[in-house]
Amino acid sequence: MKNVKIAKLWDSLQSSYLFLPGVIVVIAIALAIAILTLDRAGYYGPLEKWGWMYTGGTDGARAVLSAIAGSVITVAGTAFSITIVALQLAASNFGPRLLRNFMQDVGNQVVLGTFIGTFIYCLLVLRTVRGEGDGYTFFVPQMSVTVALVLAIASISLLIYFIHHASTIIQASHVISEVSTDLDRAIDRLFPEKIGQGLSQVGQRVVEIPANFDVDAYPIKANRSGYLQAIDDDKLMQIASEKELLVRLEFRPGKFVVQGSELVVVYPEEQVNQKLIKELRDTFIFGKERTEQQDVEFPIHQLVEIALRAISPAVNDPFTAIRCIDRLSAGLSRLAGRDFPSPYRYDDKDNLRVIAQPVTFAGLTDAAFNQIRQYSTSDVAVTVRLLEAIATIALHTKNPRNLAALRRHAEMIKHDSFNDVSQELDKKDIEQRYQAVMKVL
Repeated sequence: MKNVKIAKLWDSLQSSYLFLPGVIVVIAIALAIAILTLDRAGYYGPLEKWGWMYTGGTDGARAVLSAIAGSVITVAGTAFSITIVALQLAASNFGPRLLRNFMQDVGNQVVLGTFIGTFIYCLLVLRTVRGEGDGYTFFVPQMSVTVALVLAIASISLLIYFIHHASTIIQASHVISEVSTDLDRAIDRLFPEKIGQGLSQVGQRVVEIPANFDVDAYPIKANRSGYLQAIDDDKLMQIASEKELLVRLEFRPGKFVVQGSELVVVYPEEQVNQKLIKELRDTFIFGKERTEQQDVEFPIHQLVEIALRAISPAVNDPFTAIRCIDRLSAGLSRLAGRDFPSPYRYDDKDNLRVIAQPVTFAGLTDAAFNQIRQYSTSDVAVTVRLLEAIATIALHTKNPRNLAALRRHAEMIKHDSFNDVSQELDKKDIEQRYQAVMKVL
């Protein structure tokens, strides 16, 4: 459970504008303390020989630090405003579920953290500048002012980068590419090329489920509502093995669970007690939104959402939808060559302990193509690209079930488009693409 919780915590921190900027601010405070210590010790090292040290008086030091602090905090406010505008554009153009991707952008977090860190650094150094008439010992932190100038130059460089970066991350091609990368990572993480037992091996093994399982099993209900983000499989298997249980999961990551719904079914009922119920509930991690940590459908739905908004009558941008279809075909082609894990999980003694809710290739193709097909029946370009995508995916799979799922989608695409497309030449183009798909299948 510890690893899953750490992964969930790290994912939450990555999606926050508090963590990384906060770390940078702490580094800036530590840097100010360290450089001021060197200033008080009078140790300047080779900087003094090279002539790079600040050599002005107290008035100059205060002016420099005040100018840097004032300008940097102003720029930080502008950067925050640009970030908020980018988030609003993302929500309106690509969908609110894409906001999380923008929040995870490290570039924005580093820029904002550097601006605030430079401001804090200058304030801390400014308070230590002492003139002869101030009633304190004369002190001009020359090295600290020099470092402040370096931070100012770095902030200006990051401002130039930020302007370029902010204008890039809101482009449709960039957003689609980033979501596609998330999809590839989820596929590699959840469907590795080599797994212990795949669905293709289930038929070679006799699955022994007690005949009275449904009658004598005890349902454990969810004590809260929310999206099931992750399941600690190792901990769940450990509990089932130690207690000699057979556990059937009623939900898989990515599904919304209503409080009071049956979360997991445990057999035999005699082993169930309040301690066991708490332990099993703790293996499930809930949240307010879906994540791709254990949910490969989530990035697929993000690409579909971008495509649907693009082909809506208000936007009418089939080219963006076609880009999404291309990325979906690449992801599903990657999946087509993988062996899906079996829903039946066995312990070290070869005893069946966990029955999971399986993720199937047919279900993922439904998630990828159904809604786009339904909303693009009159758009010939999108329809043709859907058929071409199915042909591309078919080239990467030899599994008969997967091919049957692709064939079913090709038939539905052809049928729906023929009902809404009026031009015979357009129907002829669709028919040609359909026949090409059938040859591959």
